[in-house]
Amino acid sequence: MTDFTRRQVLATGTTLAVSLTSSDLFAQRSYDPGVSDSEIKIGHTSPYSGPLSAFGTAGLATTAYFNMINAAGGVNGRKITFITHDDAYSPAKTVEMVRKLVESDEVLLIFALLGTPTNSAVRKYLNDKKVPQLFIFTGASKFGDPQNFPWTMGWQPDFATEGGVYAKHILATNKDAKIALLYQNDDSGKDGAFGFQKALGKENEKMIVASSTYEVADPTIDSQIVLLKNSGANVFVNLSSPKFAAQGIRKAHVLGWRPVQYLTSPSSSVQAVMKPAGFEAGQDIMTIAYLKDATDPQWATDPEFLEWKRWMEKWNPTASTADYLNVYAYAISATLVEVLKRCGDDLTRANIMKQASNLRGLRVPMLLPGITINTSPTDFYPIQAFRLARFKGEAWELFGDVVSNESS
Repeated sequence: MTDFTRRQVLATGTTLAVSLTSSDLFAQRSYDPGVSDSEIKIGHTSPYSGPLSAFGTAGLATTAYFNMINAAGGVNGRKITFITHDDAYSPAKTVEMVRKLVESDEVLLIFALLGTPTNSAVRKYLNDKKVPQLFIFTGASKFGDPQNFPWTMGWQPDFATEGGVYAKHILATNKDAKIALLYQNDDSGKDGAFGFQKALGKENEKMIVASSTYEVADPTIDSQIVLLKNSGANVFVNLSSPKFAAQGIRKAHVLGWRPVQYLTSPSSSVQAVMKPAGFEAGQDIMTIAYLKDATDPQWATDPEFLEWKRWMEKWNPTASTADYLNVYAYAISATLVEVLKRCGDDLTRANIMKQASNLRGLRVPMLLPGITINTSPTDFYPIQAFRLARFKGEAWELFGDVVSNESS
C-alpha cells in the first residue's frame, strides 16, 4: 500500500476527512470466513469416543491451551473460538463434522485433525474449498504433498522416516536380527512398515521372519502376538496405536517373549500405554522422541517444563502429566499461535498457508534441544529431527545424537 492510499481522503456527502495511517485504526485488514476484529474460529475433530479414544486427550488439552491464550488477550487482540467435535475415528463421521465446521460454523481452518484415514477422507474436500488442513495429527508421509494438496500440512515426523530409523538402528546393532513386524491395517500402519522395509533393504529383507496386521475395530491382538512369538523372532517392531501397543507389550511379557522392542512414537505415552502394559513389561523398549517427556527427571528444573507444568495445573488440572499427548497438544498449539501472529491483520486462508510454509528454525516450547520447525513452499514436513529413547523404570531416557532428515 502506498503512502497516499494510507492517507486517502474519505468522502461522506460534502464532508471530507483524512484517514489515519496504517498503524492506526484504519489499517488495511483482510479477512476470510471465521475471522472478525475480535474472533478467529478454528475447527477440529477428535476421537473422544471409539477405539482410539485415548487420543481425545489431545483435543481437551488443545482447548485448554487456547483458553490460556484467550485469557491473555488472544492473538493480536482476537480471541480464538475453538470448535471441536467427536468423530470416533470414523472417516464418514469426520466428513460430516468437517463439512459442518466449514459450511455451518464457518471456521477459518481445520487444525490438528487426528488420524490417517480421517484426514484422507476430507483432504480433497478441504483442498477444493481452499481451507487449510493445518498441522494434522498423523505422520503419514502422503500428507506432505504441496504440489497436489497445497492446503494440507502435517506437523510430526512422518511414519516412513520413523520406521526407517528403527531399521537402521537394528542393522547397526544386531546383525543376527530375526524381526517380527506388527502394524495397523491402514495407511498409517502401512506407511511405517514401508519405511521400515525400505530402509532395511532387499539384501536384508529375510531378517523379517513374521509380519502381522490388525484392524482398528479388533478387540485384542493376542493371536497376532502369539504368532509373532512363535516365529522365533528376537526383535519386535510394534507400529500399533496406543490401545494395541499396550496389549502387545503386555502379551509378549506374559508369554515370556523377550525380544528387543521398538515402539512407534504416537504410542509412547507413559500414561496411556506403558503404565497399562505394566512398567516391568516395557523395560528397554525403544522409540523416537522430539518432545520433552514430562516423566523424564532431567527436565525437572527446565524453564519450559516448569511453564508447561504451571499451565497444566491451572488450565488442564484433571489431565495426567504422564500423558505425552498433553505435551504434544501444547507444542502444536503454540505452533499455530505463532502462525496466526505472523499473519497480523491479513487473516486470509492463503496467508495462513503462506506463513505456515515459511517457518525457519522455529522453536516452540517443549521441543527437545536441537530440534526446530522448518518448512518451505516445497517442504510440508515441519519436524524431521528427533532422538532415540529407551524406557527405563517408569520413564523414557534419551540416548544418541539428534537424527535429522531435514530438507536442505
